Amino acid sequence: METVHDFPYQVRRIENLWIPLPEGTRLAARAWIPEAAETTPVPAILEYIPYRKRDFTRSRDDIMHGWFAGHGYACLRVDLRGSGESEGLLTDEYLPQELDDGEAVLRWIADQPWCNGRVGMIGISWGGFNGLQLAARQPPELGAVIAVCATDDRYTDDIHYMGGCLLADNLSWASTMYSHTALPPDPALVGESWRETWHKRMAGSGFWLESWLSHQRRDDYWRHGSVNEHFDAVQVPVMAVSGWADGYSNAVLRLLEGLRVPRQGLIGPWGHKYPHQGQPGPAIDFLSEAVRWWDRWLKGVESGVEAEPMLRAWMQESARPETNLRTRPGRWVGEPAWPSPRIRDWVHPLSRGRVGGPGHEADSGRLSIQSPLSVGLFAGRWCSFTATPDLPHDQREEDGGSLVFDSKPLEAPLEILGAPVVRLRVAADQPVAMVAVRLSDVAENDEATRVSYGVLNLAHRNGHADPQPLTPGDFHDVRVELNDIGQRFPAGHRIRVSVSTSYWPVVWPAPVPTRLTVDTAGSTLSLPVRDDTRGDDALRDPGPARGAPAGAVTQRIPRDYAWNVLRDLAADRSVLEVRKDEGESYLAGPDLTLRIRTVERYSHTGNDYRSVRGETEGQRTLSRGDWSVTVRTRTVLTSDATHFYLRAEMDGYEGDRRVHSHNIERAIERDGV
Repeated sequence: METVHDFPYQVRRIENLWIPLPEGTRLAARAWIPEAAETTPVPAILEYIPYRKRDFTRSRDDIMHGWFAGHGYACLRVDLRGSGESEGLLTDEYLPQELDDGEAVLRWIADQPWCNGRVGMIGISWGGFNGLQLAARQPPELGAVIAVCATDDRYTDDIHYMGGCLLADNLSWASTMYSHTALPPDPALVGESWRETWHKRMAGSGFWLESWLSHQRRDDYWRHGSVNEHFDAVQVPVMAVSGWADGYSNAVLRLLEGLRVPRQGLIGPWGHKYPHQGQPGPAIDFLSEAVRWWDRWLKGVESGVEAEPMLRAWMQESARPETNLRTRPGRWVGEPAWPSPRIRDWVHPLSRGRVGGPGHEADSGRLSIQSPLSVGLFAGRWCSFTATPDLPHDQREEDGGSLVFDSKPLEAPLEILGAPVVRLRVAADQPVAMVAVRLSDVAENDEATRVSYGVLNLAHRNGHADPQPLTPGDFHDVRVELNDIGQRFPAGHRIRVSVSTSYWPVVWPAPVPTRLTVDTAGSTLSLPVRDDTRGDDALRDPGPARGAPAGAVTQRIPRDYAWNVLRDLAADRSVLEVRKDEGESYLAGPDLTLRIRTVERYSHTGNDYRSVRGETEGQRTLSRGDWSVTVRTRTVLTSDATHFYLRAEMDGYEGDRRVHSHNIERAIERDGV
């Protein structure tokens, strides 16, 4: 990324300022204020997240907010209540209190002498969520939103559940926040009160997985904060951004379809990153794209955004199944509206081992499968954070435990954009069962690269609010929608559909082993084919990534990332170990040293569903001089046919002395999952 030093506006940086809330709690913010705003007020940009503006997101914040401020916007990076230096406790995601606080923050910003009363919100992940959620509450100060890697549906497309199945990332994310919310504020900013706050956080922030497992169906808990419940409530322009390797790309197209305000979608090849830092590349000059959006909707400048296609997406070219792909070949394509009238469904019947072409009649045959638990070990993450080699590996590793349907070699290139759909006529031998469906690009040398996938809890076949157990042996027609994708299959390659009864550890297995029977008469693959490419050549190139300077960071201990599959054939035990060691870094600005390390292990033995286990260990250390604090956590999730069992442990250290310790144990009944 190119670092730019000269901007139209000179910027004053404020390391910490306090935003008072109506009941007296104070939230902490970093600020970047154009100097000219002291006499000529400007619009403001708010990023409102819990990830510690003082240290953990410091460099990222400098790059982005320094850029916006240099282009004439007052920028504030505010930590949520109970995080960083902000007062109070943070006990779950997107609580009504968080949104009430957010409205108060917007009012406070708009009332400042350097702000002209117009505020935009930007955020990735959590900050994209609450930007949309606050927009739906229609605070008068909010004029536009950029939601990056966010979702409109907290149940179907967040880190918790997918297709009614429990995501293993649910455990890893709960573990991350368990340690993150337990860290103290910086004594250099809050004084001696830091220790009391720290102990309250360790004791009171909680282990959120308990709440998430207590809501296994789409109930009011998940409807809260899901803007697809009331798209019409959003009355401000929205730019929705994601990447095909991210877990949140599906929401972009749903937002384009559901909202009735000026809107724009941008989907690149990236994982869970801002596009100017996106991997796999190419990263783009996203910050300039964002300024054009702000200029139009916060300043009223005719910046040309309305002349852009509603959707700009990276059409991926075929690539080898590499887990640490740095750049994804492809090109930008545009659609003037979504759904696009230029996309057509191409329905392929499934027959024994085949994906039929046009005019090919499906045969009538019944195929059965009971997959080993090892199907999924090479699947990568639900959401690629591109911090480890977490993209899917060669799908031949998974296909041995699956029903496989291959097309003939393509006679001409085939381009798809949208959600592939597989319809199955299927029966199970258990009342609760799941099906995983993968779409792969099979090269002439037989390497299979996963293009998209979907999972469905068959008890949720008629909806996620009211699970309906299966009657063993009865056939049902079910629809499995795969993740949205833009993909070009070259001539000579084959299209593969793979069907399995497990996909561990992407999703938690069913309560007991299940056998599925698929009736191919009535089973199809539907592809969203895009063969009208008019206008693609005229798309404006967003250009390479640029950003503002970040503060000095020294990496004292190098990062160590690893993604290992361990197979003990003698014990018939399989373990996926994910190591994310950020090493040790020194931040010159706040004079802080950070040490962050996480290890995740997902294991099973043979086909014993009671042996399925997820475990994480984490350590986070902050230090300056003779001040040092460490939080260590360990979390474990197991299950049997009737319950989930979770354990969590936390130890807090001041220097070498342990000053806090607690344990949590819970058993939570399975509810059709």
